[in-house]
Parts: sequence; structure tokens; C-alpha cells
Amino acid sequence: MVDTWNYHYHGLLEYRLLESDPKEYLTNLFHDPYHNEGTNSFFSSHDSYWNDLKSNVFVKIISIFDIFSFGHYYVNVIFYVFISLFGSIAFYRVMADVFPKQKTIVLLSIFVPSFLYWASGIHKEGLIFTGIALIVYQVYFAMREKIFNIKTSAGLLLGLFILFLLRNFILVIIFPALFAWILANRRPQQGLKVFTVVYVFFTIAFFTLRYVYPGFDFPQAVVSKQEAFTQLKGKSSIPTNKLEPNAWSFVKNMPQAISMSSLRPYPSDVRHLLSLAAMVETELILLLFVLFIVVPRKDTVLSKNAIYFSIFFSLSLLLTIGFTVNNLGAIVRYRSIVLPFLVAVMACQTNWKSIGEFFAAKNKKNQALTAL
Repeated sequence: MVDTWNYHYHGLLEYRLLESDPKEYLTNLFHDPYHNEGTNSFFSSHDSYWNDLKSNVFVKIISIFDIFSFGHYYVNVIFYVFISLFGSIAFYRVMADVFPKQKTIVLLSIFVPSFLYWASGIHKEGLIFTGIALIVYQVYFAMREKIFNIKTSAGLLLGLFILFLLRNFILVIIFPALFAWILANRRPQQGLKVFTVVYVFFTIAFFTLRYVYPGFDFPQAVVSKQEAFTQLKGKSSIPTNKLEPNAWSFVKNMPQAISMSSLRPYPSDVRHLLSLAAMVETELILLLFVLFIVVPRKDTVLSKNAIYFSIFFSLSLLLTIGFTVNNLGAIVRYRSIVLPFLVAVMACQTNWKSIGEFFAAKNKKNQALTAL
């Protein structure tokens, strides 16, 4: 709760600035305190105009809420949740179209506890998820209906703009997934192959583009992010292996990254009620993953490529989080925005009828043995 109230107090300062100096209020978002040097470090974690922009924009949004709420925090929450709700609606409409016979399960997948927690309060996650969902919604229905008009363009640009302002590195992660999705749509029967080839290409580009243009040193950007998080001392921070900006270091640290972003918190990591809730959620999602693998549903879906997009994009973001973040609380928060995509895919592709029949048969057998 520290961050959300911190944003609130800074929003109040901006709100008062509007009263005292409207010109400064309208222009301070465009000031570079690092004297032009900060605008050259797009992915930097410190002394960067772009790194500061996400918090500055968020505070500015809250200050606009304050104009109508007169600075009341809980009224601002209602405004914020009303806006971020459009992301959940867009997500539901896409997934309900992909899984037309599983609409109830799709709806329930939105109620992942960590997603509800971080998307419902005044945290950036609600708007970030809305940006991602808008992009997915516009791309999916544009390809499905083969119509790309001004409305589609506006929605797509709005989603990209939200990500640019609030968490710019997600643009680098979502672009390969979108590119693969669009290509795979032209070869529907080879979707998985297309996604695999595209991701192999972009993985190679990730490590080699710096030799073409030094500003595209993505491995160093990830290493810098890890160093920045390591310097932040939180109660749930844990020691991690140091990354180096080369391919072998990333391969060597991949098991750690997967463990950090997908398997933790472990039961041994539980320190309070929220960490207990995060641990239980993690274990339940892992159980769902096992059921998804062992008892898959055989029904055909409307768009396998939408499923591939959800999986490849989500796993890419989880890997990025695992490589850079060493604080368990931050990990639970950052990964919450992709959990609905993964949960919806796994839950809708699990054969719940077979599972129910198995337990019904087992219960009937136990009853027969008891009668004997």
C-alpha cells in the first residue's frame, strides 16, 4: 500500500500546483531535469527522463482525478477502476471469441487474486493491462474481420501509447509476439512453427543489434535493470546471480529466472498474509498447468494463433521479470498483468469433464467398497 498512497500524495501536490501555477502544471511533464542527457537513455533505470516519465505521468493522471474528487483518495480509486475496467472487458471479448464454449471460465480467469489486487487499486498495473488488452483486442478483431480502419488504428495507438508512457520495455516484448501473430494469421496451419521461427530470429537480434547500432544494446539494458533492482533493499528481496551482457550468461541464468518469476514465492518464502496468498495462488496455477498438460481438451478453438500469442508474450514477460527483479513482492506485482492470459488458456484447454468423471467414478468405487 506504500506506493498507492505515495502516488496519491504526489498527485495532491500536482493538484495544488494547478491552483498556484497553471503554466508549470501544464508544462512540467516535458521538462528534462538531466539537461538533455536523460532523453538519450530510453531503457536506463536511473538519471533518465524516460524512466521518470512513467511515475510523472501516473501522478499527473491522479492530479486530474483530484480536480473532480477534490483530493479524496477513495473517489479517485473509483475513477481509476472505471477506466481500467475497459481492459478487462477487451480481454474478455477476445478470449470469449477464441473459446466460445468456455465463456464462464474466461470470465473467471479475470478474477486471479493478484491481478485483482494490483489492478484494482491506484497502481500502474491496471492501466498497463488495459493498454495490452486494447492492443490484443484491436489486432485480434482486425485480423478476424479483415478490417483495419481509423477506429482500429486509434485503439491500437492508444494501447501502445499507454505502454510507452507507463512501462516502455513491454513494447520490446510485445512487438515480436504481435509480429509473429500477424505472420501466423497468413499461415493458420503453421502457427506454432511461425511463432518459433520469429522468436528465434528476435532472440538472435536481441543479442546482436548492438553491433549494428550501440543504442540497441538490449542485453546491457536488462543487466542495468537487474543492478537497479539489486540496489533496492526490500523485505522480500533475495540474492540472485549477477547477469552479464552476453548470451551465455542469459542461458546460464535462465533456470533462476524461471524459478523467480513462475515458481516463487515458495512456502519457505511466506512472511505475512499477502505472501501466503501469493504462494497459494502460485501453487494453484502450477496445479492448473499440470492438469492442462495431463488432461488436455480436444475441442477445436477459433484461433490457435491467439493462444500462441498469449503463451509466447506471457512467457517472454515472465522471463524478463525473472532476469531483472529480485524482490518477490515486485515479482508478484509485475507478473499479475499476464496471469489472466495464461490462466484463461490453461483453464479453457483443460478437460474438466474428464476430471469430473474420474472423481465421480472414484467416489462410486469407494462407496461400493464401504458397502462391502
